[in-house]
Amino acid sequence: MVTVETSARLHVGFQNLSLAHDRLYGGIGLGLDEPHISIEVSQAEHLDYDDDCVQGYAETALDVLDVPGARLTVDERYDRHVGLGSGTQLALACLVGIAKAYGKSVDPREAAPEMGRGGRSGVGVATFETGGFVVDAGHPTERFTTSPPAPGNWEVPAPIVATPLPEDWRFVVVTPAAESGQSGSNEDASMQSAVDGANPTVADDIAAVLTRELLPAIAEGNIEAFGDAVERIGRLNGTWYADEQGGVYRPPAGDVIERLSQSEGVFGTGQSSWGPTVYGVTDVARATQAREAATAALGGQVPDGTVRVVEPSASGYSLTRE
Repeated sequence: MVTVETSARLHVGFQNLSLAHDRLYGGIGLGLDEPHISIEVSQAEHLDYDDDCVQGYAETALDVLDVPGARLTVDERYDRHVGLGSGTQLALACLVGIAKAYGKSVDPREAAPEMGRGGRSGVGVATFETGGFVVDAGHPTERFTTSPPAPGNWEVPAPIVATPLPEDWRFVVVTPAAESGQSGSNEDASMQSAVDGANPTVADDIAAVLTRELLPAIAEGNIEAFGDAVERIGRLNGTWYADEQGGVYRPPAGDVIERLSQSEGVFGTGQSSWGPTVYGVTDVARATQAREAATAALGGQVPDGTVRVVEPSASGYSLTRE
């Protein structure tokens, strides 16, 4: 029996969506310490699972690893398609768990394209590997536009920045009880539209914020500057997606962000991926204040969504054998 554990990620945005620039995408994001995914895996003659969320990923992993079957028990997971990167974490957890159960070695980064992950953003793969804050290199625009090339002809974009965040920084993570974010063919169509109409000057603005404010803020431990930078990058990304999601932020994320931004315990806010999850940057000293502000932003009632105050992850997935 093998247990594989991993956790969520926040996706701040992309560096570029315009085909006018040399490199496309270039994800910016970070790993979170929670919510978790925990899956028990053992050898079996065929595929057996107790949660439909792993079926497709496990079937693909069996093919990639060339093994006959596996038994998967999902002990813990979080909701899919809410902006926390569950697809990549589940897929790679199935892959490494099945490999370990059979005593096989597998590189999740190398195998991710075969698992259908890492096609646009490399943030989820990188946080699965090491956690921390990640900026990836994106893809050459002439080879990789809105759809990846044929399998075997591309790799997950490598991280150009992969660094832990200060230990006392926290993120208040708010998931409203709202319709799930985009995925699958709908997401592909929306990305096609966003890329086709992307203003290239937005990417220039993002590059300036990333290099002149966000990365120096991490190096200096300046949480105020970091919060301002991720918020600006998120808003700039939102201008690319406005026609596809109903505004710079996808409703109801915009309303939650507006209310959350008014708290003195929150240094910057943003929408993770397609939402509906939003986040605020805070620290240990202001965590309670930030949590209260987030709960109030949902209308003061927990059933309207979930609120977590979360540490940034300092490591990637774990594997244990029983």
